[in-house]
Amino acid sequence: MTDTFVALGFAIFIWWFSTGIVIVLNRMSQTTIILSLVISSMLGMGALVGLAHTAHQTGVTGAYCAFTCALLAWGWNELSFLTGWITGPQKTAILQSTQGWPRFVASFNAVVWHEMAILLVGVAIIAITWDAPNQVGTGTYLVLWIMRTSAKLNLFFGVRNLSEEFLPVHLAYLESFFKRRRMNAFFPFAVVFASVCLWLLVNFANHPMVTPSQVVGSVLVGTMLALAIVEHLMLVLPLDTTALWRWAIQKPHKSKVEEALDAYVPARLSTHLDAHDKSFQVN
Repeated sequence: MTDTFVALGFAIFIWWFSTGIVIVLNRMSQTTIILSLVISSMLGMGALVGLAHTAHQTGVTGAYCAFTCALLAWGWNELSFLTGWITGPQKTAILQSTQGWPRFVASFNAVVWHEMAILLVGVAIIAITWDAPNQVGTGTYLVLWIMRTSAKLNLFFGVRNLSEEFLPVHLAYLESFFKRRRMNAFFPFAVVFASVCLWLLVNFANHPMVTPSQVVGSVLVGTMLALAIVEHLMLVLPLDTTALWRWAIQKPHKSKVEEALDAYVPARLSTHLDAHDKSFQVN
């Protein structure tokens, strides 16, 4: 029981904290963003090596390591997208009058390279862990992939909360591909399917014949699935979807030096323009 609660707490904390870190990094300076992409790419490659190393480990430690490596690989996908590095050829907003197939094509073109990157990383993880006893990393990545795809489809079909606050300025055009409505026909099927999968994981974890590492692995993957279901519900419920990550979304406070410069430069510019106008009038 202790292993279950530890795994549950670990998964929830990593989900909350890693999401916030990605948001914070994406709102830093251009130099910080480039550095974070380099570090994330190195961690992503290290994660693939880690998954290959833990694929044949059947202990509890191996389950935690595989889970963490899968999150690092997924983090690279998220950061490369939110920084605008890997998105798609469509980089402008569409008109509200665009509907039907043209709207779907434009929406897909806005993220197609990102989706291809997710696919390639997913295929690499499946190949690395193929026929290995430790499938925690693969299961974690697949849950994140499937549920994130479901969330994107729901944003396309229409939900109450678009969570546009999470979009950085350079990706603001993506909001034009979203639709605001109370709910869509696809949403209940997505939630029911995910809930059935979660019930199967919980049922497997409670089976008397499973090993401690299998219990931990099921809890880790199941917690990510449960959190993804909660994220889906937050799309349609009248809730503040940014409350959990307000510390990451809010703009950083300017230092006193930056505030002084902001006040000094316009003042100097205004003085210079006034002097120029007077000179012009005299002439």
